Amino acid sequence: MRVVIAEDAAMMREGLVRLLTDRGFEVCAAVADAEALRSAVAAAVPDVAIIDIRMPPTHTDEGLRAAIDIRRDHPGVGVLVFSQYVETRYATRLLADRPSGVGYLLKDRVADVADFVDALTRVASGGTALDPEVVGHLMRAGQDTAGVASLTPREREVLALMAEGRSNAGIAAALVITPGVVEKHVANIFAKLGLPSSDSDNRRVLAVLRHVGG
Repeated sequence: MRVVIAEDAAMMREGLVRLLTDRGFEVCAAVADAEALRSAVAAAVPDVAIIDIRMPPTHTDEGLRAAIDIRRDHPGVGVLVFSQYVETRYATRLLADRPSGVGYLLKDRVADVADFVDALTRVASGGTALDPEVVGHLMRAGQDTAGVASLTPREREVLALMAEGRSNAGIAAALVITPGVVEKHVANIFAKLGLPSSDSDNRRVLAVLRHVGG
């Protein structure tokens, strides 16, 4: 799997390069700013790009804006935002149009290398990988949306786990309920939100995220 890394902190950048190389990934480029990221992705067209949010020159939202550009210009490239910060406005834009192959993880909440590698692989394969904290911010940002207000507390729990990218079986295990009960909750959620049911977990989760993200 081919990866481009954009991270302005040299120690973090080199650490990611070593971590991924040791696990068989091909790191095509490791850059420190958004313009270099755009150029590296255009040249290498990797399977996935790992992108920090705050990079030179302003250290505000350069990474997320570059991520949105990459999704538009290179739709086959997965994007994994890896940051200390949650930026709901750009995160919603990143997820809204075609959110398959998108991840958003928080640096200080990734404690297991295997989980990070799994999330990266999932995003590169067209799946999603969202930190629960990010999901929470997105849901709070869209909490005034009519359908979400009608959900029960349990349905909100199921929705949050759906948004993290979990399957019905994964949700059942997390909430210690049966898959059949999860299916009923999912059906209720889609009915209340006015969203069509789908056999694809990705399409289901992404439709929900578009709604709750406002």
